[in-house]
Amino acid sequence: MRIDLGVLQMETHGRPDGTRPFGFDTLLAYHKSRLEGHIRIHGSASGFLLTPQECAALRLESLQFYYRYLSYFYLGDYAGVQRDTQTNLEIFDLVKARAQEKEDRYLLEHYRPYVIMMNTRARCYQSLNSNQPEAAMDIVVEGINRIRQFFESGGQAYLSEECEEIQLLSQMAQEILQSVPRSPLASLRHEMQLAVAQEDYEKAAALRDEIRRLEADPAGAGIS
Repeated sequence: MRIDLGVLQMETHGRPDGTRPFGFDTLLAYHKSRLEGHIRIHGSASGFLLTPQECAALRLESLQFYYRYLSYFYLGDYAGVQRDTQTNLEIFDLVKARAQEKEDRYLLEHYRPYVIMMNTRARCYQSLNSNQPEAAMDIVVEGINRIRQFFESGGQAYLSEECEEIQLLSQMAQEILQSVPRSPLASLRHEMQLAVAQEDYEKAAALRDEIRRLEADPAGAGIS
């Protein structure tokens, strides 16, 4: 990866820097193994906490994966993007659940909508490349819903309205609807799913009624 100050070299598997912390592929894998051992001994995750230093190291690891999945994205390696964004989401989950300090639990959460969006785009493009537009639409709608649920769970549902990640995924959904041939009913169902995800309930209700009308009279609609 070429940057302003030179070239950044990354490994394609495991940690981007090629190291194996504590003999594991990643710090995430190491701490997950520690957590599993704690649960086996104590019967629950209660009492297992990550120190501020351990959280800082996990944040640096997530930054490495960020640089690599951006590179993968521009190379069109969407499987790589999916893998690395999923790793980062798992880091976020672990730190939020097990960080000793409250501040550490939320330092990475600011980036969650972006990582969900990139993960969704990667999965969507893989489906489109496999000629599966229906699956691609389902993935985009799921991604929008995941980001909305993130804001709602934090008591900030209003942020969904201005969220650039949701806007980008909504645009992707519209482009899929407009560019990929499908049956009238399939198009309407996906439009309704998208309207619900965008919380445009008036449009969703109108589309639902149209779907019911077509299902009641498929021959008259020319879709038998």
